[in-house]
Amino acid sequence: MGPLDETGLWLTRRHFFGRGATGIGVAALAGLLGNNLQAETNAKVHGGLPGLPHFAPKAKRVIYLFQSGGPSQMELFDFKPRLTEFQGQDLPESVRMGQRLTGMSATQSSFPVVPSKFGFTQHGNSGAWVSELLPHTAKIVDQLTFVKSLHTEAINHDPAVTFIQTGSQIAGRPSIGSWLSYGIGCETEDLPAFVVMISPGSGTGGQPLYDRLWGSGFLPSRYQGVKFRSVGDPVLYLSNPDGFTANDRRRFLDGLDKLNQMNFEMYNDPEITTRVSQYEMAFRMQTSIPELTDLSKEPPHTFELYGDDARTPGTFAANCLLARRLAERGVRFIQLFHRDWDHHGKLPEGLPKRCKEVDQASAALIQDLQARGMLDETLVIWGGEFGRTVYCQGRLTPTDYGRDHHPRCFTVWMAGGGIKPGITLGQTDDYCYNITKDPVHVHDLQATILHCLGIDHTRLTYKFQGRHFRLTDIAGSVVKSILA
Repeated sequence: MGPLDETGLWLTRRHFFGRGATGIGVAALAGLLGNNLQAETNAKVHGGLPGLPHFAPKAKRVIYLFQSGGPSQMELFDFKPRLTEFQGQDLPESVRMGQRLTGMSATQSSFPVVPSKFGFTQHGNSGAWVSELLPHTAKIVDQLTFVKSLHTEAINHDPAVTFIQTGSQIAGRPSIGSWLSYGIGCETEDLPAFVVMISPGSGTGGQPLYDRLWGSGFLPSRYQGVKFRSVGDPVLYLSNPDGFTANDRRRFLDGLDKLNQMNFEMYNDPEITTRVSQYEMAFRMQTSIPELTDLSKEPPHTFELYGDDARTPGTFAANCLLARRLAERGVRFIQLFHRDWDHHGKLPEGLPKRCKEVDQASAALIQDLQARGMLDETLVIWGGEFGRTVYCQGRLTPTDYGRDHHPRCFTVWMAGGGIKPGITLGQTDDYCYNITKDPVHVHDLQATILHCLGIDHTRLTYKFQGRHFRLTDIAGSVVKSILA
């Protein structure tokens, strides 16, 4: 059969009305039956699945403050006073237990223990220990839950970041934001369900961050994250070309939609409908994005809360303020990446700079959400892909040291929707090297995040290449002890 004959079969009257039952017919029926059906149809177009959420959610959205590079847990949250007794001593083999080393430490002849140079004090009614490097975070500890026993399977940056974002060390799986967009859709038609913003540290720049970390993997591409920029258009190609008016854009999209509809009826490729929906989203964002990113109407006390950096586009503080504005407007998953936490050397110099860049704004976001009555329905997470070693990488001097990657234990904090405030979960040994109580695997963290949004992580799946995949792969348990 030739191509023209095959095309003719696709375009028979029976095929047209059969396709209409799930295409044009649904839109017409929605108009006849009223707004309820239309709202349900729109939700499905934007990613919601029938039957989700599986149970009543505590949170409506997530703001994930990801500190890329691996913040040192023993310098920030996991206070280890006995390390001063072990200073300069070689880490005992009974503690290391033959752990795999990175290429940066493998050739070292010794592994001298180095305690933190920074002081710790207890704060709040919860008595949480927080480093002097995070004075603003220290003021909100009673709103936070610290998980000090998180552990991962990856020892190098790219697989570790990929693992915590997608549930697999190997690239190609959907990111957590894409899973949420696919499962429960979004609350707005004027903005994407999943937004990403990146802020550089003021040091060497840190590890690279690839678009696949907020990609949709094998899910339809409509569920991938949309990256906002701090220079030029916040979203690429959002502005009309010179001489091209909004009316021109509307007529262009209407014509393009008709062509794409013909293609979809012919080939039934879901990426065609994705293309249509993305063009329409871009058209709506031409109005919603300028309003979103215009901070001129924010009162002076907002900038006092977030800090002066919030006035500078692209900073972590400015992105935290935008995250609150995105949350107000119904965006489902907001991911902030802050780079340059990878302190293999000169940690006493570099770590205070990173902390100063994120401390005030992170605390401000919690306070701002709470003041607006939004914290109870917004889950906020702060942390990186792994921790740092108790032993020094490279040469240890009285004033300088570095730390290598450490996957066996690290700390994150969580706050807001579905999380019990003012508690600490998990313990590590005196060397901050091994977990001694309440271990939490990365898949457990992912399962808990989904649970807060009303999703059973074992039931949110997608069939690909003959297998039903999920974010938590074949593992993961909800950490019930931290749930509100």
